[in-house]
Amino acid sequence: MNTSTTNNKVDFYFRGAKKWQAEFIALRKLVLECGLEEQLKWGNPCYTFEEKNIVLIHGFKEYCALLFFKGALLKDPKKILIQQTQNVQAARQIRFKHVDEIKRLEKFLKAYVADAIKVEKAGHKVEFKKVADFAMAEEFQQKLRQLPALKSAFYALSPGRQRAYLLFFSSAKQPKTREARVEKCVARILDGLGLDD
Repeated sequence: MNTSTTNNKVDFYFRGAKKWQAEFIALRKLVLECGLEEQLKWGNPCYTFEEKNIVLIHGFKEYCALLFFKGALLKDPKKILIQQTQNVQAARQIRFKHVDEIKRLEKFLKAYVADAIKVEKAGHKVEFKKVADFAMAEEFQQKLRQLPALKSAFYALSPGRQRAYLLFFSSAKQPKTREARVEKCVARILDGLGLDD
């Protein structure tokens, strides 16, 4: 594959990294050698093929990672793709704690990137669960019964916004917390806003 060039708008990310700098630089070099275009999206280096997101580099406290946007569709012969949480449907990560891991896996990582490009070229799409497949907290169901306008506003939201609210409400362990979250979000839903809008 052809090596792509770096993007000046992304350089600051690598220069300013306090943690994982060596790992980030190794991942950047590796991904650019796969011929992807480098961009800055969501504050992270993102690599695209024909303007479609393929992989993203990001760091956390315990590890840094390559995140494959359609990782659920990739072959995983090394069994290294990780689903971040049970609610993540499409993306998968490959995590690293040391630059030596990246160097050791280099040829496999390039194969994963090549597979991700093939998936994108073929136009494959991840089948997402329907909103109805997500649990709805009893506290939210009760509020929808009490306020028909809220029910109408909620179902007028995009499926992604509906999912975000359902996950936010149901992830609270305590009924009091779920109730407080629902109350806090009623006005946003009525205004047609998503959780993060």
